[in-house]
Amino acid sequence: MRRMKLQSINKYFFLLLMGLFLSQTGRAQKDDFKVIDKIVAQIGDEIILLSSLQEQRLQLIQSGIEGSTLSDCAFLEEIMFEKLLINQAKIDSIQVPDEMVNQEMEQRLDYIAKQIGSIEKLEEFYGKSVARIKAEFFDLIKKRMLAERMRETITENVRITPNEIKEFYKSLPKDSIPYINSKITVAQIVIYPEITTADKNLAKTRIEGYLKDILDGTKKFQNVAALYSDDPGSKISGGDLGWQTRGTMVPEFEAALFNLKPMEISPVFETMYGYHIVQLLERKGDNYHSRHILVSPKVSDMELDRAANLVDSLYKQINYGNITFEEAARRFSQDLESKYNGGQIVNPYTNDYFWDVQNINDIDPQMYRLIQGLKIGNYSTPSLYDNYMDRKQGVRIVKLLGRTEPHIASLETDRQLIEMAALNQKKEAVIDAWIASKISGNYVEIAPEYLKTCTFKYNWIPAGL
Repeated sequence: MRRMKLQSINKYFFLLLMGLFLSQTGRAQKDDFKVIDKIVAQIGDEIILLSSLQEQRLQLIQSGIEGSTLSDCAFLEEIMFEKLLINQAKIDSIQVPDEMVNQEMEQRLDYIAKQIGSIEKLEEFYGKSVARIKAEFFDLIKKRMLAERMRETITENVRITPNEIKEFYKSLPKDSIPYINSKITVAQIVIYPEITTADKNLAKTRIEGYLKDILDGTKKFQNVAALYSDDPGSKISGGDLGWQTRGTMVPEFEAALFNLKPMEISPVFETMYGYHIVQLLERKGDNYHSRHILVSPKVSDMELDRAANLVDSLYKQINYGNITFEEAARRFSQDLESKYNGGQIVNPYTNDYFWDVQNINDIDPQMYRLIQGLKIGNYSTPSLYDNYMDRKQGVRIVKLLGRTEPHIASLETDRQLIEMAALNQKKEAVIDAWIASKISGNYVEIAPEYLKTCTFKYNWIPAGL
């Protein structure tokens, strides 16, 4: 239902992932002892509680991600920097719309659900509905997005020159030059079966029957949703979508919903995902709480066979040399993200064409299996393709375009990586200068025990104050 695509995953995603985990395991820990909470630091209106500091610290340690080896003092300073960004963003009137927060939340929950297995398993594991998870983490995600927006604003005009890239590389100690794992570049041709009028009519007839039963009172809306809805994210909770903000759902959905009064049920309507009925439970301005039932048209075996035959024909034509793989992708592939690149697939983590095994398995678990044993320039035989992001099944051919050997990074082979590192270093210098200039303009207070024992990188409390 949500209008979004997978984007680069930042460090805050991992904090959310571990935060959800700790929300489950933390109860047992808190039952064993009581912690007297207190404020350990304050930046403007933003406070840092001891309990929050300890919890986030534990999250990093358990996840093993960047920051888990920081000292307690260094970790506190990292959190203080984030609070400074948030507070300055408020002063500068920088905004993050609720729609963007909801989309980010959906993306993160969708990713976590894929790791666990499904939305249903996610809710079962954490003992919470998706709606409750969203409510608990909305403010946290919004503030961290606000901090990220402020940071981007500070460094948006930073650029790097070719000479600066060379000087950066020369300045690196030999033992700190990164070791690059093997990476692959791949392309694909994808054909999706056509949803026929008969397929659509069958789905529409089904949901019209469900609507009649609900309106007649012979069946309850939530029971029909739990048993028959094709939306895996909401069916386990009886179709409940929780609280959303206008703009989160596709236009057709919200057009139907905003014509309803509380507890009214819409007629059947169509979106790109299939046929829906929606019930408005409650509305507060642009925010609404609803539940829905989705029936998606099912692809017939005949149409799946037709797609398979088309891909098989393309495969043979490429083999015969009548058309190149790249031309076939541009002319016939139905994967809009790659077809105009000759089928070459962009890595959304890095925004280039290079993939390591972990990245590609996160997004497309079938891909690595397909390219095993392929030589560079060769392509796989046609196979079924499950597009987990768009929830579609198709048929495809995959081509292995390149494979790098593990090596020490160099300007000749890894210029983009080195350029990014050089640019990040320059941005950090700009950030350092910004922090130094902004501390004096913000209210800052740090608990005495931290002031006595910590040596901070920045002069948060000037001498004599």
